[in-house]
Amino acid sequence: MKIAITGAHLVGKTTLAEKLHESLRDYIHMPEPYLELEEKGYLFSEMPTVEDFSIQLDHAIENSSIDEPDVIFDRCPLDLLAYVYVIGGSEASKNFYMKVREAMTEIDLFVLVPIETPDLIGCPENEFPDLRKKVNDLLEEWMEDFDVETITVTGTLAERENQVLRRFLELEGE
Repeated sequence: MKIAITGAHLVGKTTLAEKLHESLRDYIHMPEPYLELEEKGYLFSEMPTVEDFSIQLDHAIENSSIDEPDVIFDRCPLDLLAYVYVIGGSEASKNFYMKVREAMTEIDLFVLVPIETPDLIGCPENEFPDLRKKVNDLLEEWMEDFDVETITVTGTLAERENQVLRRFLELEGE
């Protein structure tokens, strides 16, 4: 099963992906594209740009076609499309939409990690809280547009992990 952890920045996606990987040891953990590209030497702008997110989006689309049956993705193309849309508008994102739609057919389970109320992690001013909120709202809206099993998780890390593992077992049993 291919599981994609999705959400805006600073909601706990990476922590959840790493925790799930501890429980699902046979799974491959695909790190967030930002981290992979940074490790390869890509220098991102201090201020988020459409170009930076477009490069991450291309990378995420490429990663989604990995020829492995069991993968946990820390972030997915839909997240990055939302960032491109919020920063650059519909014109900037329209070139990616069909590629993202196709990439999403590879995903078996979306795990949406939303901003909670109260916000469990918080977003300092230098981490672009308005961008975070807009991306969060857009992802919540867009999730219904894809024919992929989706679960929204909330609560502590343990509660989030348990919610995903319960749904995982239900899907495995079907």
